[in-house]
Amino acid sequence: MNKISIAIDGPAGVGKSTIAKMLAEELKYVYVDTGALYRAIAVFLSDCGISPDDLQEKRIADLIRDIRVEIRYEDGTQHVLVNGTDVTGRLRTQEISRMASVTSAIPCVREKLLDLQRELAEKYDVIMDGRDIGTVVLPQATLKLFLTASAYVRAKRRYDQLKESGILGDETLSSIQKEIEERDYQDSHREIAPLKPADDAVIVDSSDLSMEEEIRMILSHLKEKIR
Repeated sequence: MNKISIAIDGPAGVGKSTIAKMLAEELKYVYVDTGALYRAIAVFLSDCGISPDDLQEKRIADLIRDIRVEIRYEDGTQHVLVNGTDVTGRLRTQEISRMASVTSAIPCVREKLLDLQRELAEKYDVIMDGRDIGTVVLPQATLKLFLTASAYVRAKRRYDQLKESGILGDETLSSIQKEIEERDYQDSHREIAPLKPADDAVIVDSSDLSMEEEIRMILSHLKEKIR
């Protein structure tokens, strides 16, 4: 029996993970945070002394040749393990975000994770979010979504989130917006699997939408696809 898959793509800070988690809970699907997988490799490479400014593909290929990246679900929460060590708590730091942005464009890194992502979609009804899910990872997904919002809106959401969590540090709204714009440029101009909507993706601009409004819109599109 064919499994249902929802592919959610979009730029950094647009709320892909939050929307995907809410949809997964609503539909009782498995949520796959593919960005976390790339961040996990970024953690590993960072621990190996690799710098975002000194990326040699041959060395990286050698380092990750035997790496084991696993996903486990505990109480409905995704945990990511690298060589048996749970690195989930380190995935969202600014350092790892910057590292993941550049290492995720390296072919050997993408190839390493592609099979894992597709295997999950074959086993479960999934909601998968990332940068190239609808275009590369799951080109036959049941429903493809491309979430977007202005850089300012995304920066403001990130700023408020950091402030509320008490980890804002020296960052300002303008510095966060600048970093988001730089990330957008890198992601959309990389040679391998650049960030872009799939030809048949539904574009959802969340700049003026609440999370609840986004969810209702997406569920409506899903019902049309599977009826």
